[in-house]
Amino acid sequence: MENEQQRRAALVYHAKPRPGKTKIVPTKNHSTQRDLALAYSPGVAIPCIEIEKKHSDVYKYTNKGNLVAVISNGTAVLGLGDIGPDASKPVMEGKALLFKIFAGIDVFDIEVDAKDPEKFIEAVKAIAPTFGGINLEDIKSPEAFEIERRLKDELDIPVMHDDQHGTAIISAAALLNALELAEKKIEEVSIVVSGAGAAAISCTKLYLAFGAKIDNIVMLDSKGVIKKSRENLTPEKAQFATGRSVSTLEEALVDADVFIGLSQPKIVTPAMLKKMAANPIVFAMANPDPEIGYEEACEVRKDIIMATGRSDHPNQVNNVLGFPFIFRGALDVRATRINEAMKMAAVKALAELAKEPVPEQVNVVYDKTRLSFGKEYIIPKPFDPRLITTVPPAVAQAAMDSGVATEPIEDWDRYAIALEKRLGNSQKIVRLLHDRAKAAPKRLVFAEADQMDVLKAAQIVHEEGIAHPILLGNKSVIEDLRKVIEFDDAVEIIDPKEMDQEDTRKKYAELFWDAQNRKGYTLYDAQRLMRERNYFASMMIKNGDADAMISGYSRNYRSVVKPILETIPKSKGVSKVAATNLMLTKSGPLFLSDTTINAEPTAKELAKITQMTGQMAQLFGLEPVIGMLSFSNFGSSRFPQAKRVSEAVSMLHRSNPDLAVDGPIQSDFALNKGLLQDRFPFSALSNKKVNVLVFPNLDAANITYKLMKELNEALSIGPILMGLSEPIHILQLGASVTEIVNMSAIAVVDAQSKNK
Repeated sequence: MENEQQRRAALVYHAKPRPGKTKIVPTKNHSTQRDLALAYSPGVAIPCIEIEKKHSDVYKYTNKGNLVAVISNGTAVLGLGDIGPDASKPVMEGKALLFKIFAGIDVFDIEVDAKDPEKFIEAVKAIAPTFGGINLEDIKSPEAFEIERRLKDELDIPVMHDDQHGTAIISAAALLNALELAEKKIEEVSIVVSGAGAAAISCTKLYLAFGAKIDNIVMLDSKGVIKKSRENLTPEKAQFATGRSVSTLEEALVDADVFIGLSQPKIVTPAMLKKMAANPIVFAMANPDPEIGYEEACEVRKDIIMATGRSDHPNQVNNVLGFPFIFRGALDVRATRINEAMKMAAVKALAELAKEPVPEQVNVVYDKTRLSFGKEYIIPKPFDPRLITTVPPAVAQAAMDSGVATEPIEDWDRYAIALEKRLGNSQKIVRLLHDRAKAAPKRLVFAEADQMDVLKAAQIVHEEGIAHPILLGNKSVIEDLRKVIEFDDAVEIIDPKEMDQEDTRKKYAELFWDAQNRKGYTLYDAQRLMRERNYFASMMIKNGDADAMISGYSRNYRSVVKPILETIPKSKGVSKVAATNLMLTKSGPLFLSDTTINAEPTAKELAKITQMTGQMAQLFGLEPVIGMLSFSNFGSSRFPQAKRVSEAVSMLHRSNPDLAVDGPIQSDFALNKGLLQDRFPFSALSNKKVNVLVFPNLDAANITYKLMKELNEALSIGPILMGLSEPIHILQLGASVTEIVNMSAIAVVDAQSKNK
């Protein structure tokens, strides 16, 4: 069933709401006749003439400098083999997506119907003028070696076959660090390589470049150890043929220091592992099942340093750590090729980054108190925001030093700032949020599970492992809807009105009445209220029968929040609950508060809302930088509304002197660093990127977040309730399935935090 769920989810993902994973978006104004006349005829002729005069101006006037082709003939796609160019297209689109979201590089995926290497090479050469770089993908060996070699020699733009070099670069960085931890030298260790395809050959060549000795290497293919006595070896395999008297993997692993697996699952047994040298380094990178399981290997050898290709184990050898950033650096200096020096620079940069203190944002994602260099952390994590400011500069510098850069970088500080701006794609924070929820999923009550969109979201949450759903609502309706969407798993359904919940209703009613009996409620009132889903669900959380709750899809905010506030106490030190919305904008994540609860907060309440929003930002791994908004700047107005904000800021400066907060400030100054630095250099926000805005009243906050959502198409996550002692959150009326899934992840992460 799990495989069928994955199949359905994958097909829906690729087909809806529009087929494919990428699209082309205009980068210039195009709304007027003047714009169109400049974009095409007659204006377009002018840059054409300039490029004809000076060929390099193509980078100045077109997208060539930030455009990469991901090209395949579909002859070696993932573990599927030769499935052809059409069937390879989803993979190439996926690669395009990764280029864009991790390094801001635009991609055309191109699938070439040509198995003949000569025809393939000619096709790529013919279209090469379009691109600033070419990423070859999923081409079978040995043809892949010749194709890459020829294209690198015959084109004047960077060409890289990622299947070969991506794994080589990431695994080499991991190997350098693993050897350091094991206190071994690369020139002395015995290395066994299982696999002799493009990736394995490339990995081994790169290890040689870092000092490994060919006499210390044994490589195996499907026929066994590659020995000098074997006939008909390809030139690539012949380079690694050994003269040692070993014939099997078991024999080769005796006293070996390093095992590199790029072959088949479960070919290394515990007995083989026991015969390796002390502090063995095992990179079992077959996917999805490694050559030996991670838990099994660690159980057999307590001294092991292990990496796999899987994200659910430490030390994932993931190509996304390399190719987006290598091409980024190559494009930014207009390199004519990606050479060994650039690849080695990427290796060193990745290896060194793993030794640096890890940002809290990364710790949060992987639910770690503190990631630090060691046996379970020898390479950076894919979501480390420092990758884009670490690897591309190293690659660019190597390109300059080795003479293949045609546009050297002169201002490295300015370059670092430009790279940081490319991190503005806020979809990353959604991935981080989901990954953190999956690390420790909680029991999540969907209080309106008899609504189709809510049930669809619960299905995704269940199948993705974000939470363990509890479906609350009309049982027969839920069961009918489940059949429609094929949500067949044994997920718990609870109907608060049915007879089988009578004992639970009585227990919850007594608990509720005990807490509310001096607030006008009778026991009969409490019993009646427990038939209503939001009271019942809230009591589930309070009684420990569930961990978190979301509601509000089909009812107005006030009617949903009332039973929650009556049932769930506030957190210690909180006088009023508030709400924030996380807006995922093109410039990065931005929290807006208070968007739904407090109409006219006092200065003291504004200060508390600010504190809580800052804590919420930290929950997402962000260091809060807070602008407290008004229609005036820093005391320029004596109107009561502005004075209230000034008083709140003064309170915060006294109570939280380390918090980056200032105001009252107008929104344009808060969001424009240059403007703020020019006019108000004394501000605590000067030269900082504001990521939290606190509004003076509900009108301003609510109107702003809804305008941003509708006009700027900013993704909104929220409203996120702050100040409750339990993880309960309320959806926007009519929230989309995606919004419900995101709020589910918020609720789980909140539950994780409150449980701690």
